Amino acid sequence: MSETVASATESALENQRIGSLQLRVALLCFLIQICDGYDINSIAWSVPSLIHLWHLPPPAFTTAFLWSSVGILAGALSAGPIGDRFGRRPLLIGSLTIFSLASLASAAAPSLFALTVLRFFTGVGIGGAFPGAATLAGDYAPHRRRALLIMATFTGAPVGGFVGGQIVAALLPHFGWEVIFLLGGCFPLILVPIVAIWLPESPRFLATRPNPSARDRRLLQRLNITPGQPDAVDVAQHNPVKMLFSRGYALQTILMWIIFFCSLMNLFLFGYWMPTVFNLMGMKPAQAVFASSLRDCGAIFAVLYLGVLIDRFGPERSLALHYLVGTVFIGTIALIAMPYALLLAITFLAGMTIIGSQTGANATCGKLYPARMRTSGLGWALGVGRLGGIAAPVLGGWLLQIGVAPTHIFLSACLFAIIAAIATGLLALRGSRAEQLAVAAAAQ
Repeated sequence: MSETVASATESALENQRIGSLQLRVALLCFLIQICDGYDINSIAWSVPSLIHLWHLPPPAFTTAFLWSSVGILAGALSAGPIGDRFGRRPLLIGSLTIFSLASLASAAAPSLFALTVLRFFTGVGIGGAFPGAATLAGDYAPHRRRALLIMATFTGAPVGGFVGGQIVAALLPHFGWEVIFLLGGCFPLILVPIVAIWLPESPRFLATRPNPSARDRRLLQRLNITPGQPDAVDVAQHNPVKMLFSRGYALQTILMWIIFFCSLMNLFLFGYWMPTVFNLMGMKPAQAVFASSLRDCGAIFAVLYLGVLIDRFGPERSLALHYLVGTVFIGTIALIAMPYALLLAITFLAGMTIIGSQTGANATCGKLYPARMRTSGLGWALGVGRLGGIAAPVLGGWLLQIGVAPTHIFLSACLFAIIAAIATGLLALRGSRAEQLAVAAAAQ
């Protein structure tokens, strides 16, 4: 595939109008992302209850946090080649199935070891679904609004964390910790047949099929695409992971990996340990879940402005500044004892900047990589980022174990947010490529 948008098919896809089809894809991908937001928080929500039930100290749950992130890493790294070579839809259906079954089984875990094993498999499922959903949303988005549409679907993650947190906070005193994983497994299980029936495959994959079904043919006609054109669409013909370091993409790839590592290190330090820290501060388990869920609520509002800013001004300025603002709220939670109401407000603002910045990074990744390597670009960035997610629970557990004040463990997150901001600013050095210029010209 040339580094230019040379075909009428690619021009039609890069300049498609946003209508009912595009909104349906975005909505279904949004629902898939809800599973991720809920999953990240589910193990954290269960810890305050399991500490007392299983008579274990908080740092003991570092292992469960760790293997959850290892599973997500494995799922994300394998998702890229699968999604870019064989299609986004089968990747999503398989990932949701694995995630739902492992989450349901977690509700019956008799020990920390069993819970840890099951958390690995839930991570594998969600690690594959996360980049697959974002990439499919990007395939049905015009270039001029791609960051905004991808970021809108990623808002499903904080919605899952916030709404799930409210539901769990209400149910936890009555049904126990098992309800957390039962809810987390039922929703994606219901979603599997919905996705199988109503979520279409990427139009680029459909266009390469010599004999598409009548349904797929009608979909392509809506996009003004003629089927049976394997050479006219931007799909992976070679190893998509190798392409991440070819034709001028190496610097961008390395910077994106740094951004994702530091950003997810920051996010998971809060995501895994905030309910426990609030519990250690004196809050009851349900109260700690409610307070920490406001972090995810804040992230929902970032989509109202950050995606537009990235599309208009680029991530180098808008996203970098967003990371820096986040350090202020992180430092405030770490260093200042506040009344409960003020703590809730700062937690909300911290989520808007911390999780909001990661959502913006996801959108940036989906916008900067071309379609043939988009799932691999985002999947591997998320995979490398999950190394930060692996390190975060270990760091938090170690800091608590050596006697650091609970809120002070968040100070280390400030450093990672600053590094992410610097790396985002350095994206300006990645240079202009013929493909980007051609896409921008076609979009005008």
